[in-house]
Amino acid sequence: MNENELPRVILDAAFSVHTKLGPGLLESVYEAVLAYELGKRGVTVSRQVAIPIRYDELVFEEGFRADLLVEGKVVVELKSLEKLLPVHAKQVLTQLRLSGHRLGLLLNCGEVHLKDGIERIVNRLPEPAQDVS
Repeated sequence: MNENELPRVILDAAFSVHTKLGPGLLESVYEAVLAYELGKRGVTVSRQVAIPIRYDELVFEEGFRADLLVEGKVVVELKSLEKLLPVHAKQVLTQLRLSGHRLGLLLNCGEVHLKDGIERIVNRLPEPAQDVS
């Protein structure tokens, strides 16, 4: 499955989980149940994946932990908040940059309607062509 197909599968599973559980639970609950739901769909999921920080010649394992890494390609960060803030998207972008992954999904399960709490975050898209005319 490629990076363009995976978000559809992830979001379909997330909608299923959110519909059954509703908003307001701990992030760890959504993480566990979403990983289970994705596994039922034949998708490989790793939980709490370490994303180290490299500084000079050192590697610090205390960097970040991605809530979910789906098929080794898509980072999924789960929140259970009243509203997302810009810092949450920046956190995912930093995780993408440090890990070398290109695509992340930020899902706020605290929203009444999950569709209102979804952000797609992309790392290293090609720059648009410059118009020199």
